Amino acid sequence: MIVVLKNGVTQEKKDMLISWLQNLGLRIHISEGEFQTVLGLIGDTSRVDMDLVGSLDIVSSVKRVSEPFKCCNRKFHPEDMVVEIGNVKIGGGHFAMIAGPCSVETEEQIITVAKAVKAAGADMLRGGAFKPRTSPYDFPGLKAPGIELLKLARKETGLPFVTEIMSVTDLPLFEDVDMLQVGARNMQNFDLLRELGKVNKPILLKRGLANTLKELLMSAEYIMASGNEQVILCERGIRTFSDYTRNTLDLSAVPMLRELTHLPIIVDPSHATGIARLVPPMALAGAACGADGLIIEVHNDPMHALCDGAQSLRPEEYAALAEKVRGVREVITK
Repeated sequence: MIVVLKNGVTQEKKDMLISWLQNLGLRIHISEGEFQTVLGLIGDTSRVDMDLVGSLDIVSSVKRVSEPFKCCNRKFHPEDMVVEIGNVKIGGGHFAMIAGPCSVETEEQIITVAKAVKAAGADMLRGGAFKPRTSPYDFPGLKAPGIELLKLARKETGLPFVTEIMSVTDLPLFEDVDMLQVGARNMQNFDLLRELGKVNKPILLKRGLANTLKELLMSAEYIMASGNEQVILCERGIRTFSDYTRNTLDLSAVPMLRELTHLPIIVDPSHATGIARLVPPMALAGAACGADGLIIEVHNDPMHALCDGAQSLRPEEYAALAEKVRGVREVITK
């Protein structure tokens, strides 16, 4: 249920209404806008008399929300969320370029790539230390030493970084990580999502390769319902009957999610296509359809990459793409 308060209501009257609703056993999500305040009522709202609440002189309107996701529902939070990672902002008109290798391999590799993507205008560095691989024989990442190398790259370049977490037990290793990524395979790892809801860090939540938008939003709900509202959604391609690309990039998800939620939405064209030459056109399309950012794999030597070299751009290719993305952004934000 949503209660919209009239403009100019005093804080005392707001507090009285909120206190009364909380005494009914409800949790209240408060969204303070420039012209109105929206109270999102979470819990068993069957005991709330809508007519009574609507008759109060401080209330503009009352309506029920049919969707199962509440915290991440745009009806609860009409204004776009802006997530801050250091001095980087994502959402609410702020566009971020995130780039780096699929996996951290060596100190030289990650620092070389970090410097290159920063020179090309990247806002954040990405790099996998823990890698969920389809085959048990593939490179699983450097794990804890990989996180330490990402910290070195941050020190060298000033770029905040995002890296994937796979298990609740690894949380202590991520205390100095700027943004934690939940990969596609863990989108419905609900125990992990609950724990990330207790962490005061931004979370990049990737859509599962066979999950609906509602399921993605319900996963975001797990994080937010546990207390952490700093969630960024990522469309990274879904599995379809297409036999020429790794996945199918569902760009229609971006404007659809924009209607449903206030959370920022970024696009990953690298995992979606799996082919380096297809990354630039799909990245441009992602920027054009209104995404709040792009996360792109870049490697200084893709031919010898230990993970996903086929979809990784070389630094010079990324620099050329970044320039084109800026051009697209200029057009669509006019």
